[in-house]
Amino acid sequence: MRIRSLLCGVAAAALATTGLAALGAGQAAGATTDSKATATTTAGTTALSDRWYAAAPYLMPTDNNPPDAGAIMDATGLKAFQLAFILAPNGGGCSPTWGGTSAVSSDTAVGSVIDGIRAKGGDVSVSIGGYGGTKLGQACSDAASTAAAYQQVISKYQLKAIDFDLEEPEYENTAAVAHEIGAAKILQQNNPGLYVSVTTAGTADGTGWFGKQMLNEAKSQGFTPNNFSIMPFDGGFNGAASQTSALTNFNTILQSTFGWDEATAYAHEGFSGMNGRSDTGEYFKQADFQTVLDFATSHHMDRFTFWSLNRDRQCSPPDNGTTSGTCSSVPQADWEFAKYSVTFAGTTPSRR
Repeated sequence: MRIRSLLCGVAAAALATTGLAALGAGQAAGATTDSKATATTTAGTTALSDRWYAAAPYLMPTDNNPPDAGAIMDATGLKAFQLAFILAPNGGGCSPTWGGTSAVSSDTAVGSVIDGIRAKGGDVSVSIGGYGGTKLGQACSDAASTAAAYQQVISKYQLKAIDFDLEEPEYENTAAVAHEIGAAKILQQNNPGLYVSVTTAGTADGTGWFGKQMLNEAKSQGFTPNNFSIMPFDGGFNGAASQTSALTNFNTILQSTFGWDEATAYAHEGFSGMNGRSDTGEYFKQADFQTVLDFATSHHMDRFTFWSLNRDRQCSPPDNGTTSGTCSSVPQADWEFAKYSVTFAGTTPSRR
């Protein structure tokens, strides 16, 4: 998901401003003025079906021209959002921040966005890692301290789901990956019912050497998340056929790594796509999403998500030959790709 790193300098500046707090408060106020509903979601949350956490598209709530989550919910029926990204502080240390600059401990902006979503009957998962910045697995000394940092995020926002986005350059660091996987296992044990997804790079063969090493680390630690998801884009892909082929190959990798049969592997497998034009100029249009959605539901896969809702709107002109963090670069109606996530949540039965 390289488009995120292209804009990280702008995002870092925006995160530190008071305008960010106004953005979060404005989104929450636009979503609801019901103080009772807001108080309820702040004090504690009721988990959605795990199908919603499995279908939650990524949303950057503080940069890339964040859309109003409530408006998306009203337009599409979407109930869950994958908020990105939790990183280590840019100045160093083992404490969680939004984007490396805004401490979770003092955050009000993202919290206001979350309250607005919950007041409308939705919920969020939070994604940690991503393509840019320093990850907590790199900054913290071991799995326990990494888990303690992430527990602050879970406790602060009363999370029922969390996503480990393990990709370059972190997943090339053996110690960092061990810290992340160990932290995921600790969080899973200490937060009963927590929905945990692990997202990593996709290749034509399923995933590359580093992705396979990550799976081996999970096996060695005895850790099984709800799913391991791959991102089949930015790797020479060409439409849905190449993506479903990669998902088939990844299923074989899961079988051979964990000793699962095909059905069990699909039940622990996820897809994380990129809507519209990818960082490397690939195109994934609505028909491609439909094909992959049909594959995911027919194989009873655990997750179907995409990067990102910030991009789920038409550019001007629609196909401008560039990749943007704020529009898809393909002709579309607003939030058209989000509707595939809604379909996935409604089609696949809950395992709770």
